[in-house]
Amino acid sequence: QLTLVESGGGLVQPGGSLRLSCAASGFSFDYYAIGWFRQAPGKEREGVSCISSSGGSTNYVDSVKGRFTISRDNAKNTVYLQMNSLKPEDTAVYYCAASRITTVQAMCAKGAYRYLAVWGQGTLVTVSS
Repeated sequence: QLTLVESGGGLVQPGGSLRLSCAASGFSFDYYAIGWFRQAPGKEREGVSCISSSGGSTNYVDSVKGRFTISRDNAKNTVYLQMNSLKPEDTAVYYCAASRITTVQAMCAKGAYRYLAVWGQGTLVTVSS
């Protein structure tokens, strides 16, 4: 059974940092691209950052470029999202998803989340003073 479990969310002040983790089990992790998505109340889910199976290709939404960094450790079946200089508008539930048949650009494209079948349960990030 394909399973993704997110962790690392919490409450942080503006300007602070968090590192999210996405732990995978039940499938050949190193064959899958992994993406981080987020959904704020009343808003559509959006792709934040995606990473290829090897880690050699990454993609970021413009609003997080220069602040967030995605990485993966295939030996640990885990993908990370390091989030620095957090802003209140980063507040959302963050989800990770897996796909074997897409590029990172396609996986993170607007609306692409609708076509992804493997998701974690999400972790809440709240940026507030």
